[in-house]
Amino acid sequence: MTDTPFTVLVLCTGNSARSILGEALFNHLGQGRARAFSAGSRPKGVPHPGALRLLARRGIDTAAFRSKSWDEFTAPGAPRIDLAITVCGNAAGEACPVFLGSPLKAHWGLPDPADVSGTEAEVDAAFEETWRLLEMRVRAFLALDRAALSTPALKAALADIGALEGAAA
Repeated sequence: MTDTPFTVLVLCTGNSARSILGEALFNHLGQGRARAFSAGSRPKGVPHPGALRLLARRGIDTAAFRSKSWDEFTAPGAPRIDLAITVCGNAAGEACPVFLGSPLKAHWGLPDPADVSGTEAEVDAAFEETWRLLEMRVRAFLALDRAALSTPALKAALADIGALEGAAA
């Protein structure tokens, strides 16, 4: 067993909502076993206010979160990435970024809560649903005995986790 955390890069196009939440969940729930980052192929420049409100409600310090390019993770000196997860919603016609720096890749597509318009409460509800789905998936990943899984079995487990929907809250 190694003391080195498993590193995860959560990717989406804008790196303002879903990927930011994924980064927060992996780091929060991973308790040192996982170290997560997030990035985008075309970052928006700032996290979505709905994502920041949700993190604050969950007691997660928002100061360190920023919208950044995936180029930071391919540059010399960048952290080694064990797993790259895309969270774009392919069904919505979004183009997911393809990260070339990781041996393991998974797609955990979700609708973009940043696309929801309406009252702050309606936007916040969309972010809460995204959080719920991501939390379920991150918990399932963290429960895996990765050391006991072959690479093909791990890839299959990652695909299964990406298909988890769960009961509506």
